[in-house]
Amino acid sequence: MKNFAAALLAVCIGSSVFAQKPAEVYHEPYRPQFHFSPKAHWMNDPNGMVYVNGTYHLFFQYNPSADVPGNIHWGHAISKDMVHWKELPVALYPDSLGLVFSGSAVWDKNNTSGLGKSGHPPMVALYASHSVEKEKAGRTDVETQSLAYSTDEGKIWHKYKGNPVIKNMGDRDFRDPKVSWYEPQKKWVMVVAAHDHIDFFSSKNLINWTKESEFGQQLGAHGGVWECPDLFPLTSGNTTKWVLIVNINPGGPNGGSATQYFTGNFNGKTFTPDNSSATKWADFGPDNYAGVTWSNTGKRIIFLGWMSNWRYGDKVPTSPWRSAMTVPRELSLKKVGGQTLLASEPVGELHAITSKENSWANVKVNGSYDIASKVSAANGKFILKLKNAQANDFSIVLSNKKGEQVVVGYRKQDNQYFIDRSKAGQVDFQLDFAKTASAPRLLTTGNIDLILVVDAASVELFADGGLTNMTAIFFPTQPFTGLAIKSQGSLNVGKISYAKVNSTWNR
Repeated sequence: MKNFAAALLAVCIGSSVFAQKPAEVYHEPYRPQFHFSPKAHWMNDPNGMVYVNGTYHLFFQYNPSADVPGNIHWGHAISKDMVHWKELPVALYPDSLGLVFSGSAVWDKNNTSGLGKSGHPPMVALYASHSVEKEKAGRTDVETQSLAYSTDEGKIWHKYKGNPVIKNMGDRDFRDPKVSWYEPQKKWVMVVAAHDHIDFFSSKNLINWTKESEFGQQLGAHGGVWECPDLFPLTSGNTTKWVLIVNINPGGPNGGSATQYFTGNFNGKTFTPDNSSATKWADFGPDNYAGVTWSNTGKRIIFLGWMSNWRYGDKVPTSPWRSAMTVPRELSLKKVGGQTLLASEPVGELHAITSKENSWANVKVNGSYDIASKVSAANGKFILKLKNAQANDFSIVLSNKKGEQVVVGYRKQDNQYFIDRSKAGQVDFQLDFAKTASAPRLLTTGNIDLILVVDAASVELFADGGLTNMTAIFFPTQPFTGLAIKSQGSLNVGKISYAKVNSTWNR
């Protein structure tokens, strides 16, 4: 099948953005090839992510009738490798309680809920029901928590007749339940976003819930509403820490929506954070939001986010769909300067869809090092790695023949990474879209290791073993075929690796 660059070139005419001739489905301009996106219409938060019998299930906030937010259902897609996705029919529809907002799903293998059939444990989804009627009436009890279940691994879903299973607790924003099994006490634990804090609940059967505690009113970033929480343990060496993810909109480090996290301890009732006043971010870029993890994946903790921002998600120039997900990321813990930090890197499954690596050792960059000329052409889908690069000023430039470019780099004076998309083509659909995003380098010594994952209209930066991550989308009027590393002086790089991604949609 055609690669993305070829598909784009086929529909470009001169200096115009794109011709009116319909593009091949799933190969339209800006369509990602190894990130999930729906065939058509609006998508936002990933929901109900659960791994069952060799299949990764991804549900998502979905408007099946338009490419803007509203009329929210749960879309559904499945994958064997988190890379090739098959979109399935809509899973959950609105009902008398309201729209089907974000939530989670678990594999109730012991049938604690009693909703399974003989030999068929249920897949159970907990989600927020959002009443548009109550919202219009100015009421505060707009959102409640509801339950649905499936006894055929997600093909057919049934709403629980006793919904809602948790009534509104008095918060106007009360949503996004994330459920997990707490083995020490043989119970289910739920974290729910409640405007400016997190509520913790527990249950033995996924139906009857008891409130246990609250967290966060005076901690972390509070520039906007708290949303889409997650709670899970991670082990580093002999130490296990609990990680609490809290998405926030707005209030991110580069404006708009973003994902913060806390590390600490959890005893089945209360989350106690580590002693740290600094806000920690899972991704510093502008385009990673509502990220949560798959359930039932054992010791692997795999994270996925919505690759957009509420400042402009409904304005980006894509058609007939809007939005994609990030690449799945495997999480780990690292110790830096006495702090426990969350690190994330692309899942290893991505390597199976790349071509043989081109690599160059002991490279000295004097002004510019042209990678595109060494690999025939940068095709808009690739993974670039820099290992043991000097911590001096440098930039990685994606460009096209019109002079449009995205620049990813490092500034030594500020000890910061950055993504500059101010000259990336279409940037005027939102006032702040062209703003350069920056992120601190959390390591203060040593050389730099860096991974860039590029797919058509997005770039994901993973620096220093995933300690600093940045995600950004962009919209050039011609495909980017240039790729070069640039430096103001001499820059030594231990190894540069480039691998083209060969994946196409497997449907």
